[in-house]
Amino acid sequence: MTSQALSPARSRLVASYRNLTLWTLQGWLAMFFIAAGYAKLSEPMANLIELMRWPALVSDNMVRGLGVAEIGLAVLLLAPLVSWKHGRPLLITAAAGLLALETIMLGVHAIGLEGGLALTNLVLIAMTAPVLWYRARETR
Repeated sequence: MTSQALSPARSRLVASYRNLTLWTLQGWLAMFFIAAGYAKLSEPMANLIELMRWPALVSDNMVRGLGVAEIGLAVLLLAPLVSWKHGRPLLITAAAGLLALETIMLGVHAIGLEGGLALTNLVLIAMTAPVLWYRARETR
């Protein structure tokens, strides 16, 4: 088996597809977390407790604060749309914050035996990790 370097044109094509894939993932993540944050801010606590068990274990302000954090991180995930120079560090910070949040919530849902929500967090981690990895590599 021989190792071949990609031609410059092929290399640009691969980079273009990777960039398109990452932007698609960033858009999906932003939509998901804006919707999840909005639900935490606008839904009555009784509805949230019915959908998920953990809001019953924490204060209302913590649930609402988590909603604000989710919306803020989702918006920052799209910051490079405004300014690539200044938005890229914000994007990396937001992706790292979302990955940490998803990991914590995976544990919370797994401990609470909420299989569907734990699986959702695994999918979100699988979407966020490549965004963080490849976007952080671009800054070097």
